[in-house]
Amino acid sequence: MATEILVPTLGESVSTATVARWLKKVGEAVKADEPLVELETDKVTVEVNAPSAGVVEAISADEGAEVTPGTLLGSIAAGGVATARPVPHTPVPAPAAAAPVQPQLETPRAVSGPVAVPGHAPLPAAAKLLAEAGVAAAQLGAGSAKDGRISKGDVLDFLARPAAAPAAAAAAKAPRALGEGEERVKMTRLRRTIANRLKEAQNTAAMLTTFNEVDMGAAMALRAEYRDAFEKRHGVKLGFMSFFVKACVAALKEYPAVNAEIDGEDVVYKHHVHMGIAVGGPNGLVVPVLRNAETLGFADIEKAIGGFGKRARDGQLKLEELSGGSFTVTNGGIYGSLMSTPILNPPQSGILGMHKIQDRPMAVGGKVEIRPMMYLALSYDHRIVDGKEAVSFLVRVKESIEDPRRLMLDI
Repeated sequence: MATEILVPTLGESVSTATVARWLKKVGEAVKADEPLVELETDKVTVEVNAPSAGVVEAISADEGAEVTPGTLLGSIAAGGVATARPVPHTPVPAPAAAAPVQPQLETPRAVSGPVAVPGHAPLPAAAKLLAEAGVAAAQLGAGSAKDGRISKGDVLDFLARPAAAPAAAAAAKAPRALGEGEERVKMTRLRRTIANRLKEAQNTAAMLTTFNEVDMGAAMALRAEYRDAFEKRHGVKLGFMSFFVKACVAALKEYPAVNAEIDGEDVVYKHHVHMGIAVGGPNGLVVPVLRNAETLGFADIEKAIGGFGKRARDGQLKLEELSGGSFTVTNGGIYGSLMSTPILNPPQSGILGMHKIQDRPMAVGGKVEIRPMMYLALSYDHRIVDGKEAVSFLVRVKESIEDPRRLMLDI
């Protein structure tokens, strides 16, 4: 009896995925829990393991296909010989209703349903969505699925742009010809999602950034004094990120609007701090979430952040680790950044940017001293956070870092 291979639950706010790569072919033997196929979502790559041992009997969703939770990916024959036949795909016929004629670079012609560009034909789910929206496939150009086919995600991305208006649709054009020494590489789904979300933040939020600087001397001295004892006791190195997480938690308690979000005409305040920690992975920046950061100590924070970094590099972050954040901390200083204006991570209303520690001459007690200084940047949504709150929040973070005893005493 054959065992079905189904798309698993993809996690909060993730409803579709793309079949990125089959790791086994029809007719190949597999062990139970052995990886069979990789699915690419808007956030991470998910491996689907074999539900049982046997032989791959059929593949129902080719690479590049758009799938949803519960979709049949294929089947496994229990210990037998596979039929070595992929399940055929039935193309979705184009609706008969005529879609609006869109301006093109060439002479326009009447279009019936979504137009399939040679080599860029839409996948069934995408074709249905195009027909419902009255959009021609030619307006999207090459898609992100296999062989340049257009996926449902490509259509949703296109419709989400302000350019979905007829005038902007006229500006859609085919990719330009490559020059000598140039190479065209398709953006990954993760990179496209990052691009879309960052642009969404700029288009939606009334984003503003305020700056301050912090003397890292006290935190560096405390870290140097207790670094060895801390690592021996907790099995993890003491870094500066835990100081900033604790400082942000304290500041968010005083200024809850920075930890809130706008939902329609309402403001949703959070009675917890789910701290997003931006980490670099092989495919781009991801933001795993440190849940209930207000309940964690320095060692718990350092262990969690270390785990995030390792799993990000190995591509092993889980979907549930990447959703639900209420505030984000990003550290461009590890790459040498001296100052930047971080972009909000929607629907969050605040993000703190840390930067490189650099010795600078400072006036201290009427004298010039060389101090280890760091610029801090808080980007915030001015629709919900007032300037006074934003500046006061950043000052509170500065005070906690410059005198870490405040964090220990909760003052």
